[in-house]
Amino acid sequence: MKYGVIEQMRQDYPVPPMCRLLGVSVSGYYAWRKRSPSLRAQQEARLEAEVLAAHQRTRETFAPERLQKHLGEHGVQLGVHRIKRLRKKLGLRCRQKRKFKATTIRSATCQWHRTC
Repeated sequence: MKYGVIEQMRQDYPVPPMCRLLGVSVSGYYAWRKRSPSLRAQQEARLEAEVLAAHQRTRETFAPERLQKHLGEHGVQLGVHRIKRLRKKLGLRCRQKRKFKATTIRSATCQWHRTC
């Protein structure tokens, strides 16, 4: 996280003072810049697309537990907490089913005279 802040601000400020201020080594910052993304970070974009597609396939009604089973049937193995985190990141929420509400009119006089 601290390295990300330094990366964003390095065009405006020199790196060594920022490293001192944030309590990290300059060599650690440059090593971080050279490092390739982790396997988990590389999988993240693909999994975001998988979760989004599954969310749309299920008409946006499946909770994470049910979505996990659905993804498993399509060959994508993910944990429930990872699905929750990805859905939160993508801003996805389940549609809530509404309770049935009868909309009939009580009597014929109500319809014509509007006295109800």
